[in-house]
Amino acid sequence: MRKTIRHDYETIGERIAIGSKVLDLGCGDGSLLAYLSRNRSVRGYGVEIDDANILACIRNSVNVIQSDLESGLSGFESGSFDYVILSQTLQAMKNTESIIREMLRVGREGIVTFPNFGYWQNRLQILKGHMPVSRNLPYQWFESPNIRLCTTRDFEDFCSRHNVNIIERIVMNNGNEVSFLPNLFGTLAVFRFAKGA
Repeated sequence: MRKTIRHDYETIGERIAIGSKVLDLGCGDGSLLAYLSRNRSVRGYGVEIDDANILACIRNSVNVIQSDLESGLSGFESGSFDYVILSQTLQAMKNTESIIREMLRVGREGIVTFPNFGYWQNRLQILKGHMPVSRNLPYQWFESPNIRLCTTRDFEDFCSRHNVNIIERIVMNNGNEVSFLPNLFGTLAVFRFAKGA
C-alpha cells in the first residue's frame, strides 16, 4: 500500500531547488526529508527530540540529530543550509521569535507550515463555545501539543514586526491553493521567507 504524502510536502518540494542542503526542524519520522531526498535530491539533517521518531528516522535512512529546538540551533554554523523547514511544528514552539531568527541564521531561506486558526470552521466552533477540532487541528484542548495557534494574517504581522521578508505565501484547503479570502477559507498555510533588508 502506497503511503499518502501530505499536501504540504508537495508544496514545499516545489519550492526547494534540486540538490539543496536542507535542515528539517521537528522532523518527526523523517518522512519530509525522505520525500525531498527522493524527489529533489536534497542533502540534509532532521532535528527531533522524540526517541520513537529518532528510530523512525533511522529506519527511513534520514540523518537525524536529537535535540530540543527550544534550546536553539547553536550546533549549526551560520549559513550552513539553503533551506530550514519547520513543517507543522511552529504552533508547538514556545519561543517563536527565537526559532525564526535561528532558522534565518543557519539557512538562506526558511519555510514554515502551520494550521490556519482563522479558517471559517474554526471560527464557527469558537462561536459555538468550543475550541476547534478538525483534520488540521485534531486534538481536544486538554491534550493538544499546540500552544501558539495563529492565523495567516497573524504570521504576516509577525514577519513585518521582526524584519522577516515573506517571499511567498501559499494557503491551501485539501491540497488546493486558496486565493479568495485565504485567511477565512484556507486550512493550512505555507510561508517561504528570508531575512529582511
